[in-house]
Amino acid sequence: MLNNLFRKKHPPLIGLDIGTRFVKAVLLDTDGDQYKLVQFAVEPIAGNAFSDREIKDFDPVNNALRKVKIALKSKVKDVAVAVSGSSVINKIVYMDPDQSDFELEGQIEIEADSLIPYPLEEVYLDFEELGESKTHVGKVDVLLSAAHRDLIDSRITLLREVQYEPKVMDVETYALGNALGHFGDVAEEGNTVLVSIGAAQLQVCVLRGGRVLYSKEHGFGVNSLIQDLSLVHTLEPQETERQLLNDELPGSWRENTYPIFLSNLQNNIARAMQAYISTTHAERPTVIHLCGGGAAIPGIDKDLESELAVEVKLFNPFENMKVSDKVAPELLAQHAPQLAIAAGLASRSFSPWHI
Repeated sequence: MLNNLFRKKHPPLIGLDIGTRFVKAVLLDTDGDQYKLVQFAVEPIAGNAFSDREIKDFDPVNNALRKVKIALKSKVKDVAVAVSGSSVINKIVYMDPDQSDFELEGQIEIEADSLIPYPLEEVYLDFEELGESKTHVGKVDVLLSAAHRDLIDSRITLLREVQYEPKVMDVETYALGNALGHFGDVAEEGNTVLVSIGAAQLQVCVLRGGRVLYSKEHGFGVNSLIQDLSLVHTLEPQETERQLLNDELPGSWRENTYPIFLSNLQNNIARAMQAYISTTHAERPTVIHLCGGGAAIPGIDKDLESELAVEVKLFNPFENMKVSDKVAPELLAQHAPQLAIAAGLASRSFSPWHI
């Protein structure tokens, strides 16, 4: 039975997370009834290639993608990627049940015209029926996703330049949900909250019954700490980030610079939790799972636990996986929290997706 559960319906996909500071890639497989990490790669993006999640300088991203491809040493060319930012919109709409995809598509376009603040010819639309609605009797919940064409097309162009073929285009917060659902410690009852601390944004994803109940992005990330540390220690941002993650920064940065960042982070997470509670009328979470580049800062989980007065657990998507002998354990331990989105994207290898 378990072999049937894990049987792939499609060729494997590389989960490729194109962030603002790093390109991260994960390739998964199965080994018996377990998931297996075949390989991963993390490569920095030089300079400031992004503005509000849109690529402004293609060359540094192209170079990082090429390095990732070399590091993976894989013949797999099909990839799953994701987008985020202000021009990505997700809405739950309520539709009559038992409609064909063609009928749903017609209804979705009518709904989208009133929900999306862009002309429809400027966006890509997609939808997925989620099941019977718990709030609207006799209806089904349908997830409507839309993203500006420029955001999608720029990534497709870059990927094809390095001979990758994009097969799945996801939304980052839903990729986080996939990672948590497939590889995380999800509560059997109630909600499971995941917070990702990225370079420029804080992403919140809440799962209930294996389904994303709530997702939102907030404009705060680890960039503020990197910038402050770079000024204090007269280092380039990439070198600052490397020393930060390796716990090699000079001087008393934890006493002088870190507390300000930690306080701002705590305030932003608290506001994000309040927004989630107000929107969903849920109870205050007792556990927060933490991932993203910021989660790799040594000791940040315990520091936040003290500040937030709630249990904080680091989310390592590979904790219960088999790991290939080709993967360096020390590097994996360092980068694991940063690879949650890429792992969630790679999990699309094990479930059907539209072509």
